[in-house]
Amino acid sequence: MARRPHRSSVAEEPRKAGALRALLPDDSVWDPLASRAAGGTGRDQRYVRTIRPHSDNQRRLIAAIEESHVVVALGPAGTGKTYLAIAKAVEALEAGQVSRILLCRPAVEAGENLGFLPGALEDKLAPYLRPLYDALNDRLGTRRLKQALGDGTIEIAPVAYMRGRTLNNAFVVIDEAQNCTYGQLKMLLTRLGWHATMVLTGDPDQSDLLPGVSGLGDIATRLQALEDVAVIRLGDADIVRHPLVASMLTVI
Repeated sequence: MARRPHRSSVAEEPRKAGALRALLPDDSVWDPLASRAAGGTGRDQRYVRTIRPHSDNQRRLIAAIEESHVVVALGPAGTGKTYLAIAKAVEALEAGQVSRILLCRPAVEAGENLGFLPGALEDKLAPYLRPLYDALNDRLGTRRLKQALGDGTIEIAPVAYMRGRTLNNAFVVIDEAQNCTYGQLKMLLTRLGWHATMVLTGDPDQSDLLPGVSGLGDIATRLQALEDVAVIRLGDADIVRHPLVASMLTVI
């Protein structure tokens, strides 16, 4: 049986390059290191190291986190409150501005009772804290996130475990704060220590507590009178999810 003649890969290179140039405008060749800022072709990427605000209110929120030690971010779902807060927390950690990140979220179910959950404390809290894990995983990657959680650089805790603590040199994010009572929020705010930043995020219109129990709206109104506390209110125009989310929130 005759052997097939060996086809040189070198000979195929010109054809491949020609096919590539045919798919690009102006006979240009894509450079993986090109940057749009430098005038290159560039391309969209899923992850960027530095986040970019998509609205004026998001820009105000980022500036407030950089300038204030306590920030309250209020707004409907999909406005990027949690993601921006966690992204700035990761930036502060990588820049050496803080030595740890602490993320706190109330273990409140959204209208249904899951019943008994097996496993250790971390396993029981995992369903409630999944949104925080997702945001952290997006910014750090799975390997770095596991390492940071293992050595305590990043801590995720329920509200019930925050009593009596003093959080120094830390970036603290209180997520879903609309599911905290006034007393719980007062307790959380008074955990703030030296060289620390605390960001509270929540939507007062989507509380899973009984009517009148959530303390987020009252806390935001009272803190707004303080010059050193930033209260940022985002609206439907700041939603970065599917455009239908903003449309649905106007009618439901």
